[in-house]
Amino acid sequence: MGLLSGLGGFGLDGLEGMKLYEDPSKESNAAKEGTSGENGTPEANKVSEADFIFEKSYTCPACDKEFKNLSVKANRARLKEIDTDLRPVYEQIEPLKYDVVMCPHCGCAAIGRYWNGLTDNQRKLIKANISAKFTPKQRKGELYSYDEALERYQVALANAMVKRVKASEKAYICLRAGWLLRSKAESLDSSVAGYADELKKAKDMEDEFLQNALEGFITARESELFPICGMDEMTVDYLIAALSVRFGKYDQASKLVGSLLTNRNLSARMKDKTLQLKEAIVNAKSGK
Repeated sequence: MGLLSGLGGFGLDGLEGMKLYEDPSKESNAAKEGTSGENGTPEANKVSEADFIFEKSYTCPACDKEFKNLSVKANRARLKEIDTDLRPVYEQIEPLKYDVVMCPHCGCAAIGRYWNGLTDNQRKLIKANISAKFTPKQRKGELYSYDEALERYQVALANAMVKRVKASEKAYICLRAGWLLRSKAESLDSSVAGYADELKKAKDMEDEFLQNALEGFITARESELFPICGMDEMTVDYLIAALSVRFGKYDQASKLVGSLLTNRNLSARMKDKTLQLKEAIVNAKSGK
């Protein structure tokens, strides 16, 4: 399947086979330099996804052109719960669909927190490897569908790979793309023909992105300074442990969980989640 499969629609099919993570030593040196299957049913108060969205203006750091992307209004989305691997779940909207900023002129794309700050060399790399081949696609509706949002994450990941960013940034893109696919799977209508196939595809892609996120965060923890992607060491350790449990790496998860539970600075909320993770590890090892 591939993390970047489907980028041919943007003219970037030549990037589909790129290797996500380089050797740590090489990566360190480089650093020095309308919706398909979505639930649109309004709540009783008639609030819809469109009520949370607005067009935000940007200036592209690669081509200097101005454009607008859909964005989520600040402080409008209401948090419902947080998954074991820290995915935030909101009521009435999935903000993850609007996480990526993408220039429609040259194809420069990144998650919002990484949008600015290109080096001259990174700008050249984007122009040579992305912009020279990029073909813009028109939005299908007034909002981004899950499929459109996934394409935007893939373009952002291709940009990250091309401009040789740190492992943490690539891992962060993979993490959030995985979360997006989980949200898509949860939104699918089971009464629609082809539901089982779409569900399996979404879940398989979620696993692929999250496995790569796990690999990247492990590399980042060993080679980068904290905070990493805005997260402190305890949060990163918890996230690695949670993803490790998901993929059956129980020994790795157990070591991190044990270290977290002996840390006096661990917050009460994080301690509760870590204890739940410990229980999950025990149950998994005992076959429950």
